[in-house]
Amino acid sequence: MRSDRPPFALTLGAVGGLLFLHLPILLIFLYAFTTEEKSYQFPPPGLTTEWFAVAWNREDIWPPLWLSLRVAAMSSAMALILGTLCAAAMSRAKFFGRDSISLLIILPIALPGIITGMSLRSAFALGGIPFSTWTIVLGHATFCIVIVYNNAVARFRRLGPSLSEASADLGATAFQTFRHVILPNLGTALLAGGMLAFALSFDEVIVTTFTAGQQKTLPIWMLDELVRPRQRPVTNVVAIVVVVATFLPILGAYLLTERGTETAGGGK
Repeated sequence: MRSDRPPFALTLGAVGGLLFLHLPILLIFLYAFTTEEKSYQFPPPGLTTEWFAVAWNREDIWPPLWLSLRVAAMSSAMALILGTLCAAAMSRAKFFGRDSISLLIILPIALPGIITGMSLRSAFALGGIPFSTWTIVLGHATFCIVIVYNNAVARFRRLGPSLSEASADLGATAFQTFRHVILPNLGTALLAGGMLAFALSFDEVIVTTFTAGQQKTLPIWMLDELVRPRQRPVTNVVAIVVVVATFLPILGAYLLTERGTETAGGGK
């Protein structure tokens, strides 16, 4: 009789892989409750929730948090517009060199972040552009656009041209076709892409380091706290906030696209 249970060795390997991936994250959660302020002891000498109140009252945390939220929202909005337009052009038009241009569109997400950051910093310097929130947004948009593009182009290919042609045959204008036919069918793909882009922008470090100047997003603040620790458990509390803020959009994007052909899970 054939059993549907996987071999024990395969199960053991899967459990080992999951522990390797997620045990460090669980340790961050654990040390957010430790009573020890300066060092990590295992097991922790005691557990407390006081660090959550301390983190709430730390005034130096809130400006980086709001900056990260603004940058993520603006980057996602820019990516939704430009990524959707790129996807529409690539999926609807046929021209010489289309595959090469498509490769150039997705190339930024394949490049190391340090290369993207260095190139953007050089471009801003040559253009005389001072560092600001917008320079961070432009840096994050380089990979956020790719996330939205991947989702939108997959949905465009799934739809095919027949719906647009049928709408035109029935007398609809191009705007009416987009508003009543294409956009409703693109909705979940765009929402998933935007949510995933928001999550990736919110916790981006490398590109931000090169484009932020003296500004601090929340991940940059966390990095500084790890280098020059003031209250280690507070950093772990903030890390929990970052995990939740990134996990929820990624989970939402996965649930929106798990039964389709979109590529929301193919992020950076």
